[in-house]
Amino acid sequence: MRAVAPAEILNLVDYEKVRDVRRRAVIALKSERRVGVGRYLSFVFENHETVWFQIQEMVRAERIVDEARIAEEVAVYNTLLPRPGELAATMFIEIGDTVQIKPVLDTLLGIDVGGHVRLEVGSHVIPGVFEAGHSDEELGKLSAVHFVRFALPPAARRAFADAEVALAVDHPGDRGRTVLPAAVRHQLTQDLT
Repeated sequence: MRAVAPAEILNLVDYEKVRDVRRRAVIALKSERRVGVGRYLSFVFENHETVWFQIQEMVRAERIVDEARIAEEVAVYNTLLPRPGELAATMFIEIGDTVQIKPVLDTLLGIDVGGHVRLEVGSHVIPGVFEAGHSDEELGKLSAVHFVRFALPPAARRAFADAEVALAVDHPGDRGRTVLPAAVRHQLTQDLT
């Protein structure tokens, strides 16, 4: 997948002119790249456009105009893009009741280790590999946002278009399995080519 280039990031004035249109387009795109699993988890699979939008919004929010700083941010955000043969997603732990946030996060400690999150492509089971630094079991802390990669072996990539594809979670704090809808599979098939 093509990385976001610093030259693609619009200056603040130009971005404001197109922000509403681009924002609506990315919201629609993300709806075709979002999968809910279990009671609390939602995954948004990242691509060039979703990462571009995150960078652009961050530049806007922080009023960054220095080209070197923008280039640094682009480099950091580009790490969210899937590498060849991978799918990459942001996993959100969504808890509607603010009183329940800490208790629910406590029950989900360790969800980011030990293969609790996996992608199933037909008979292929691909464990999610989480970015480090978003939890600390010893301190009992878990972030509500995680970044996870699924490295598909060649046979799973070949089977992806035709086999049943599902996201599954098997953790004491939450369990579920969701077969990916056709629109999501279409988007992710493009990511793998």
